[in-house]
Amino acid sequence: MARKQVVVVTGASGGVGRAIAHAFAKRGADVALLARGKEGLDAAAREVEALGGRALILPTDVADHEQVEAAAAAAEDHFGPIDVWVNDAMATVFAQFADTTAEEFARATQVTYLGAVYGTMAALRRMRPRDHGTVVQVGSALAYRAIPLQAAYCGAKFAIRGFTDSVRTELLHHKSKVWISMVQLPAVNTPQFSWCRTKMPDHPQPVAPIYQPEVPAEVVVYAAHHRRREIWVGGSAVEAIVANKIAPRLLDWYLAKTGFKSQQMQGRPVSPERPNNLFEPVPADAATHGIFDDRAKRRSIQVWATMHRAAMAGAIALGIGVATTLARRVR
Repeated sequence: MARKQVVVVTGASGGVGRAIAHAFAKRGADVALLARGKEGLDAAAREVEALGGRALILPTDVADHEQVEAAAAAAEDHFGPIDVWVNDAMATVFAQFADTTAEEFARATQVTYLGAVYGTMAALRRMRPRDHGTVVQVGSALAYRAIPLQAAYCGAKFAIRGFTDSVRTELLHHKSKVWISMVQLPAVNTPQFSWCRTKMPDHPQPVAPIYQPEVPAEVVVYAAHHRRREIWVGGSAVEAIVANKIAPRLLDWYLAKTGFKSQQMQGRPVSPERPNNLFEPVPADAATHGIFDDRAKRRSIQVWATMHRAAMAGAIALGIGVATTLARRVR
């Protein structure tokens, strides 16, 4: 009997990370779930097993290299060699840079950026000697086009992209069969908007269009099995990345004008007692979806086209052939 695929997912207690764990579980994988909050991990583990996978919960703060290394060792002791490592854990502060403390900025950077670095280190330490495995970085369109109120998060995503490109070239230099990919996400309906630290007057929200976490989760699974350098998820991500390449100064002006209002739910003030997960998990809010189900898209034509490039190419070729034949007959 073929060995089951072994997958490690960081940030697995909620949001996109939890959806990624579900997506691998549906394919029968053994999934090691890493996050700080045990309550969310327990719930994610039950869902993984209900979907056909096996789960191992490993409470881990990815900002601590030793904890990440210990989790990697535990995953292999329990399941065997790791085939796929997904770095999804993140933290953010919704605030103007001038209102963000050094401690807050450092923590968001340590979780989001260094968490991905430490996860990649732990994965490659095991994959490279075997010359097998894939690391998938869960990125964002914000890795190309930064927005106001999220300087720490945007900076971390930019850093992950640069770090990943560097590591990829080193793997290519050594002709390694280990692969590293990055999936750039659009706005997603996750609990982060209910548990992030915020210093803005109104409740944080993603900038529309919003997608359900299952959309990028399927792309992450696709990236784990296809040697794609990078994948952009959703038409809005493509538009933001391409527009920034063409007219970055225009986007600076546009985001300065609209970026504050578009990231807040107008008329829904934030309670001073609202808990946040920057330094400690918020167990009560651990879930796959956030509070924007009524506004979130469940599918993306752009994602379908990205994951079915051969079919698209065939359809285009067939269309050209038919058009050419008709044109000849007309002549």
